[in-house]
Amino acid sequence: MLEKIILWFIKLTPYTKRWFWKKWYNIFARRYDNLELQCMNYGYFSNDFNPSLEPQDEKERYPLQLYNFVVSNADISVKSVLEVGSGRGGGASYIAKTFGPSMYTGIDISREAVDLCNSFYNQENLRFMVGDSENIPLEDASIDIIINVESSHCYGSFKGFLKEVYRVLKPSGKLFFCDFRASKDIEQLMSEFEPAGFKKTSYTNITPNVIEALKRLSSNRRKEIHAKMPGFLHSTLEAFAGVEGSKVYSSFADGVLTYVSASFEKIDK
Repeated sequence: MLEKIILWFIKLTPYTKRWFWKKWYNIFARRYDNLELQCMNYGYFSNDFNPSLEPQDEKERYPLQLYNFVVSNADISVKSVLEVGSGRGGGASYIAKTFGPSMYTGIDISREAVDLCNSFYNQENLRFMVGDSENIPLEDASIDIIINVESSHCYGSFKGFLKEVYRVLKPSGKLFFCDFRASKDIEQLMSEFEPAGFKKTSYTNITPNVIEALKRLSSNRRKEIHAKMPGFLHSTLEAFAGVEGSKVYSSFADGVLTYVSASFEKIDK
């Protein structure tokens, strides 16, 4: 079912989108209440991009490479970093221990996901909080860098999200962003940033890199889904995970969906 309605959900009313995704991620947190699954994004692969990982992180190489790629041009060391939509926390943990921010705060709408993250990770410069993308529980001008990875398509109001990002970023603060949309909507998506007070500093269409990552992730993700979930959910969860052969995977391959990575700097309005 989900493989047919993801594009539809992107365009739902703000209230309905918030309700659906909060319920969905709470259910997922209950089903996978262990460290076997730390990342849920679609990943990134390139022949010339191969950052070294600790042995325990290798199983999440391609999802973590997406995080690494998104922040690869960022100076994060000893900076305050906020991730909006931190999910199961694997990317947050990786960036916090690899790039050395003074504090990395992950917020997520799912309380169950936040509780899991706080039980999973014990790093001095890492914390997780319940928070809404349109109501970030932090003070004005308190954050140097905001990271947003494959999360914004779930938000009730993208403009509301950008307004909050602008509010909590310090002057000249940076936003590092990646996500997918229907290809016909990418231009509209990119047009939202400048009126919200952001100057674009980089932009890359990474759809081919995401497709290649999904190919490499598909076998294990399909195996895990079939081993741990009831049969009637297999096709839906394979689509959610972007498994090769699913409608979501095909939508990337056929050009219906486009995945972009971009960075922005806060400017005075």
